[in-house]
Amino acid sequence: MTEAEQLFEQVYRTYGPSLYRFCLLQMKNPADAEDVLQEVFCKRLYRAPAFASPDHERRWLFRVALNQCRDAWKRSSRSDLPLEAASAAVTPEELGLLDHVAALPEPQRTAIHLHYYEGYSLQEIARLLGVTVPTVKMRLKRGRDALRNTWEEHL
Repeated sequence: MTEAEQLFEQVYRTYGPSLYRFCLLQMKNPADAEDVLQEVFCKRLYRAPAFASPDHERRWLFRVALNQCRDAWKRSSRSDLPLEAASAAVTPEELGLLDHVAALPEPQRTAIHLHYYEGYSLQEIARLLGVTVPTVKMRLKRGRDALRNTWEEHL
């Protein structure tokens, strides 16, 4: 195995599952999420800058993934498959919540995923998305409020 192949395999093992979940939540379609993920890792392999730390690499990968998802949405219109189609990627307990999160507007959905699923701080999300910390706080608040309202309606 070449050095490039070893690096790719290591990066994929480290970041692949969380990036796939992020792409799936954004794209709402397993095939599209896989396509975006492939593009992200191709960019990592061929166009990535020198990373100062693993955290820098992780932020870069999520930023590229978000941009790739946005580009994919602009390029095509598609019919969305329910998230149940990707049941192998997430546990059954997560599917209900993921369906509700996936229904949120993109800014709220992205902020909630990065904060709660990936563990980014408000400051890190703000830097990653190119917005202010108060904007991130408002997106999280609105997303939580919408999820709470949806949850209460289903009880």
